[in-house]
Amino acid sequence: QVQLVESGGGLVQAGDSLRLSCAASGITFSRYTMAWFRQAPGKEREFVATVSWSSGSTYYTDSVKGRFTISRDNAKNTVSLQMNSLKPEDTAVYYCAAQSSKTYYLGFRNLRGYEYWGQGTQVTVSS
Repeated sequence: QVQLVESGGGLVQAGDSLRLSCAASGITFSRYTMAWFRQAPGKEREFVATVSWSSGSTYYTDSVKGRFTISRDNAKNTVSLQMNSLKPEDTAVYYCAAQSSKTYYLGFRNLRGYEYWGQGTQVTVSS
């Protein structure tokens, strides 16, 4: 049974930092591209960041570049998202997701390209 379990969310003030973690089980973690998405109230789920299986490539949505850093530890089957200089517009439920090579053709920003999802963790940034 595949499980992706996020942790680390919370309520912080603008300018603070948070570190989200996602622990994976039931998959050969090193074979999956991992990503973080987020969904704010009343909005569609959107891509935030992705890291390739080898950590050789990372990509970010423009609004978080320079503030967020995605990383992974294949030995521990975890992927993390370090979020600095948080803004109220970063408020959302954050989800980690896993993409296998079967759906690479859909691209890393496409939700449909991800086979497995976590349950999400709430991040709330107050002004």
